[in-house]
Amino acid sequence: MPLLKDARTPDGLRIYAIGDIHGRLDLLRAAHARVAADLVRRPCARYRVIHTGDYVDRGPDSAGVIAHLIEFTRDGEATCLAGNHDLFVTAFLKKPAECGAQWLENGGVEALASYGVDAGAPGVGLRPLKAIRKAFAAALPPAHLAFLETLKLFEQHGDYLFVHAGVRPGVALRKQKVFDLTFIREPFLSDPRDHGFVVIHGHTTSPAPVVRPNRIGIDTKAYASGVLTCLVLEDDAKGFLGDEGYAPIQLQADAA
Repeated sequence: MPLLKDARTPDGLRIYAIGDIHGRLDLLRAAHARVAADLVRRPCARYRVIHTGDYVDRGPDSAGVIAHLIEFTRDGEATCLAGNHDLFVTAFLKKPAECGAQWLENGGVEALASYGVDAGAPGVGLRPLKAIRKAFAAALPPAHLAFLETLKLFEQHGDYLFVHAGVRPGVALRKQKVFDLTFIREPFLSDPRDHGFVVIHGHTTSPAPVVRPNRIGIDTKAYASGVLTCLVLEDDAKGFLGDEGYAPIQLQADAA
């Protein structure tokens, strides 16, 4: 299979891939507006918007992000993949004692606050996990729970695999574990091999998108940096969509 330089989308399909959002509804709305403007400037036969996960935690408006994505995906031209933080939410509702402390220490307090649930402060004092879980279950709209429970683990188009964290090198896609698809860093990040597709992923933050021959990382720590990355792929073209519009990737310089 081709690596990044020769990778292609299916004929006539443009893909917009948006990185980790983490409660930044303002940045998500702006990214969607840029996509809409790009489609007006550069019409195409078909398009798809793929969000690579982590819609909740850390940022101020997890609830708003999910509500917006529910509406945005209704027309079928967009999809949302599962991130590890999104899985934390459903796991907490099922078994709060097992994962509650880890979730709350990693942005869950902010997510709960966006639903009007006061969990206390990590490192200072949290309410009992069962009480937090009860309040959250009452506050979480059924549509938001259904959204989180039906997130896809990956999506494949042409020579590209879209996933939250990455893949376990040397393991067939059908045998990948949920943990690897949503949590993995090493050995995936440093593995140079051809995985059979170019992996488009988030999860591991960097100041700017990371472009490698076998992967592109698009988590630019939006909740803190204010930068939500949108990758654009069409036929054999690759680029990023920013405030100034579409800019192609310089593969010779960036994908070594």
